[in-house]
Amino acid sequence: MSASVDNSILVADVGGTNLNLALLAPEGPRYRLLRKARYSTQEEVSLLGPLQRFLAGAPSLRPLRACFSGAGPVLDHRIHLTNAPWDIDASALERSLGVPVHLVNDFTALSCGVLQLDLEDPSQVTPLAHGDGSLPAADPRGLALVVGAGTGLGVGFVVRSAQGARAFPSEGGHIGLPVFDEDSLALWRHLQQGLPGPPGAEMAVSGVGLAHLFRFLLDSKRVPWTPAATAILALAAPDQPAAISAQAASDPACARAMALFVDLYARVCAELCAVFLPTGGLFLAGGIAAKNAPHFVEDPRFMARFERNYRAHLDLLTRATPVFLVHDYDLSLYGAAHAPDCLP
Repeated sequence: MSASVDNSILVADVGGTNLNLALLAPEGPRYRLLRKARYSTQEEVSLLGPLQRFLAGAPSLRPLRACFSGAGPVLDHRIHLTNAPWDIDASALERSLGVPVHLVNDFTALSCGVLQLDLEDPSQVTPLAHGDGSLPAADPRGLALVVGAGTGLGVGFVVRSAQGARAFPSEGGHIGLPVFDEDSLALWRHLQQGLPGPPGAEMAVSGVGLAHLFRFLLDSKRVPWTPAATAILALAAPDQPAAISAQAASDPACARAMALFVDLYARVCAELCAVFLPTGGLFLAGGIAAKNAPHFVEDPRFMARFERNYRAHLDLLTRATPVFLVHDYDLSLYGAAHAPDCLP
């Protein structure tokens, strides 16, 4: 039998919106894509159903093992998805699939995937220029930080040592919501209402968060209520973020929401950089940045806010940090395949 049949690995990336499945085969130190498919996380009641349908479509490809990543912490061989109403149970899936199943946090998988990136390949990443036009080089021995806004906000990091690179999960997406001007302070107070504690960054820097920003700006009369705003708010909640970003160039309410989103994203990254000191690079992953690349690559707003701190030595830190926008939407799938080899 071919290597693609004998040695294939089944991988999954289960986010709050999309559920991506793939079969990969080893090809030297990397993996080759054999087959992939996408499902709606919210329309499924478990991971088993789409897995069975996916495997039924390729009966000649029998995986020897599986590694699934999900948006939530791994506890007792389970992931309780933070943005979907079901769990991933490794033991139950092993019994049903008949292969060993490994679970990792979704940003652990993304962090493992970052190790496979070619930083010179513009189809994989775009380096973001700093305010002075510089593009600092990533230290191949330095810590790499992965921050990604999608349905939620995820954070992961990679530590490199003589024993090899190791990827670690984090709940960094739930750090406090940054406050840096009157709008962000008013937003903080708006989001804090009804909460037992201060609002977290994910409440604004995520797909759900973009919709929160849009409604806040309208309700507080910081932007005019336009016909586009009325149409967007009539959409189902999961469809609102894409509609807001799609009309940011033509509608003032959408434009202001995207600008505030970019500002908040930048401040979250700056504060995380103060903790992790990522000389190996800050990688902006997740769907929102990749799908709205001009707001990060062509517009200097993100980097300007990222480099504006309250102490001069923090300005120097952020200005020296290499920042990359990740384009490869399948990065977490390849990262899941590599995950067993780069976990601590």
